[in-house]
Amino acid sequence: MTVIDVEGVNNLRDVGGMPAAGGRIRSGVLLRSGQLSTATPRGADALSELVSHIVDLRDGEEVAAEPTEIAGPDTTHLPLFLGSVRSFFEADTSLDDLYLHLLEESGERLVAAVRIIAAGHPTLVHCTVGKDRTGVTVALALAAVDADREAIIADYALTESQLPPERSQRIAAYLRSQHPEAVHAVALATQSPAPVMRRLLERVDERWGSAADYLRANGLTDAELDALRAALVEPADQG
Repeated sequence: MTVIDVEGVNNLRDVGGMPAAGGRIRSGVLLRSGQLSTATPRGADALSELVSHIVDLRDGEEVAAEPTEIAGPDTTHLPLFLGSVRSFFEADTSLDDLYLHLLEESGERLVAAVRIIAAGHPTLVHCTVGKDRTGVTVALALAAVDADREAIIADYALTESQLPPERSQRIAAYLRSQHPEAVHAVALATQSPAPVMRRLLERVDERWGSAADYLRANGLTDAELDALRAALVEPADQG
């Protein structure tokens, strides 16, 4: 995993390099980040050189509030949350329950995102922070090609340290004032604990058999899984 410094973009990294069955995850093919609306002109140029396809997992309200204008790459909007982000805070949803909700309610859109990754073009997956929707999508894609589980979990957990501390502190203070009784709000907005992703992947295995089987159950074909593996996994004898 490589953290990439692009002006105005938080939490941008390439997941390439982590071990996978038969080799390692190829660099330059799958990137992840928070929203791109704050990219400077220089940052936008850098992104357009890094990737040819952007998958934006935000809902229409988020896109309208913070539009992304990166010239060059194709952009596909695949809103993963069925319901507003606000509703999860109002219901005091935990990260574990939020991720299960994504798996249960947004399977077809998760598969659509994975299909784009499987095309093999340099792809950037992002949401607003690059933590939850992005974290689940990237973890499923990596787990489906047998990337090392601890490396997938470590990549997810890295997000918390990549978020600007002043932003996290400001949001935490706001949430405590708005939802003083909430148990999960601050974690939902600012944290990416390794045990949460470990539990999610274990739950996928218990319920569907594997990440690949989860994707199959939601419409991904064996040929598309083969394409995903070809796109993401670099054989060990290459380099």
